Amino acid sequence: MIHIALTAALVLISASVAPAWPAKAQMHSPYAGEQGREIKALSTKDIDDLTQGRGMGLAKAAELNRYPGPMHGLELAEPLKLSDEQRQALKAIMTRMSAEAKAVGEDLLGLERKLDEGFVARTIDGQRLRALTERIGVTQGALRAVHLAAHIETAAVLSRKQIAQYDLLRGYAGTPAGSGAHGLHNKH
Repeated sequence: MIHIALTAALVLISASVAPAWPAKAQMHSPYAGEQGREIKALSTKDIDDLTQGRGMGLAKAAELNRYPGPMHGLELAEPLKLSDEQRQALKAIMTRMSAEAKAVGEDLLGLERKLDEGFVARTIDGQRLRALTERIGVTQGALRAVHLAAHIETAAVLSRKQIAQYDLLRGYAGTPAGSGAHGLHNKH
């Protein structure tokens, strides 16, 4: 009698758990729908940002530590009371940064495309994988350096007062002491 009761209990438990297994097996990946991308690792926006030389958050280490960017500096030219010389300097920084970022961005897209094509064609091997990902890493670092360097150049053009105003206008006011404010090296 106990044997029949235990068997019945096991059958009931198994029956109640079994329907959950197929449901879990059919859960969608967060990548679902991305398999049709031109370059699987990059969204259309990522590709557009790289092609257009946009920052994509690559200069946050500078931006959030009181090193303004040239684009936002120009956007805030009036409230920052930029002189004509400062405006011209920021335009030159922006032009140079944009040209360099576009060129490096195109290089990065080419490398990502080669990596993706290797997987699509199923020709990728460990050696090619390492070579491509190392080049991608170096190129990503170069792109980040382009954007960060523009922030360093911009900070050298602005006065301390303008940098403080920039931070306020960008919503970075209230930066705790010792969090990078000591890093202002311009002489204005």
